[in-house]
Amino acid sequence: MTSVLYDAPGPKAKRRNLIFSVIFFVLLALLLWWIWQVMDEKGQLKWSLWEPFTTSEAWTTYLLPGLADTLKAAALSMVIALPLGAVLGIARMSDHRWVRIPAGAVVEFFRAIPVLLLMLFANEFYVRSTDISSDDRPLYAVVTGLVLYNASVLAEVVRAGILSLPRGQSEAAQAIGLRKSQTMTSILLPQAVTAMLPAIVSQLVVIVKDTALGGVMLGFTELLNSRGTLAANYANVIPSFIVVAVIFIVLNFILTSFASWLERRLRRSKRSTGAVVGAGEVDELNAAEIGGPGAGTDKQ
Repeated sequence: MTSVLYDAPGPKAKRRNLIFSVIFFVLLALLLWWIWQVMDEKGQLKWSLWEPFTTSEAWTTYLLPGLADTLKAAALSMVIALPLGAVLGIARMSDHRWVRIPAGAVVEFFRAIPVLLLMLFANEFYVRSTDISSDDRPLYAVVTGLVLYNASVLAEVVRAGILSLPRGQSEAAQAIGLRKSQTMTSILLPQAVTAMLPAIVSQLVVIVKDTALGGVMLGFTELLNSRGTLAANYANVIPSFIVVAVIFIVLNFILTSFASWLERRLRRSKRSTGAVVGAGEVDELNAAEIGGPGAGTDKQ
């Protein structure tokens, strides 16, 4: 299929692509075989090292509690960072300088600081300025650092998604009398969600993985930290790393698969709806904004 950006490959290009694909898979197979040989020589494939993962004790005592803490921290961070990022992103597009400039300063400041430093600063703040118990403090610090950093990143995602829409959308909304707030909530944001979804999901995957930073530096008992305790008890460092890596891969694959399904559903729903907003609906929308339930219907 030929388009403006893509030319259909000819016979030579197809043969070249086939040769490159074969070479890639051969090299990949050789790499996997070499890894298998090295692990076998080092004794990392012995059944005694993998046997603990076939029992319930390793899962119920170490891995599942660690996974629960990982999901808890990630879920709290997502729930707080998403709306906060949306608010900051919209604020950066405000016509009022007293709103736009502070929002921009907040976004640029927290986006420039590594998330690990934010976690450490948050932990120190909770130690010195609050009475949060030492057991709960790592969770608070991890969530705070993740929220501050990812809300700033998501703010730029939201702003870029809205700016990617054609200007005609805003001009048409102004032409029928919608305010900027109405245009944003009723026209721009619903359309931008589909465009923003892949970037948002990528950031959510980053949130899930970055919970491991709290385990390394703050003693937060997330999945990777629990793996260390498991490996110390069963002396299976490499197998435990592999198992935890597989868990993260499966977890993030489920998240991205759900996002892909949601994106397809949103695109289908937008193609299937053809509702047109008439003058009466616009008047009712304006009346609801003003607060007069019958203001938009009085046209005698």
